[in-house]
Amino acid sequence: MTELLFQLDSYLRAFDASVRAVDGARVALDRTAFYPTGGGQPHDLGWLCEGDRRLEVVEVRREGEHVWHRLREQALEPTCRVRGEIDWERRYQLMRTHTALHILSGVIWRDHRAPVTGGNMEPLRGRLDFELDEIPADFAPRVEAAVNAEIRDARPIEVRILPRDEAMQIPDLIRTKINLLPPGIRQIRTVHIVGLDLQADGGTHVRNTSEVGCVRVLGYKSKGKSNKRLRIEVTDA
Repeated sequence: MTELLFQLDSYLRAFDASVRAVDGARVALDRTAFYPTGGGQPHDLGWLCEGDRRLEVVEVRREGEHVWHRLREQALEPTCRVRGEIDWERRYQLMRTHTALHILSGVIWRDHRAPVTGGNMEPLRGRLDFELDEIPADFAPRVEAAVNAEIRDARPIEVRILPRDEAMQIPDLIRTKINLLPPGIRQIRTVHIVGLDLQADGGTHVRNTSEVGCVRVLGYKSKGKSNKRLRIEVTDA
């Protein structure tokens, strides 16, 4: 089973690991700081280094208990030792974006009690879909102002991994319309924007809302009678 180093330390930029399996240009490691695609967050990019070789990681996916790292070239052997390096600029942009989307989700839940029906992100841009009926013309600027107020409040962000039974006692832990947590998962990772939002989540985040910078709501559109999509951009403060 691959140890997921990013779950408790999103700021880890480099790590040492052993190759446990090789499948063509894909390698599975015993531990990794690379985030695999999931939960609307794209995978990390970076490099695996062996000796004086620096091999580019172009895709990361979780399959069963292993996290597989696809390299641009087939060049590693089982049991060798490597040093992983994250493309930090891209990762940090995704961390800021993911936290911005949680702030948006927290604001919409607080003010409208609307669950999330879908979402996606790329570095510094993202979108969330909400179960909302008709919304007024000034909705986007009001949401934008509320999100940026939470950023300026510099709220700390706490990450914990809890036993499933304990986590499921938290009110409104699941903010998606459909509960996407498989029943077999015995531990649940929570992300808590203190004073605003607490929900189950597996992605990478900044430590404080002030690190997000500034959020612009680019617009919204209807995706159905009770489904509205908001698109955001993250910029420097």
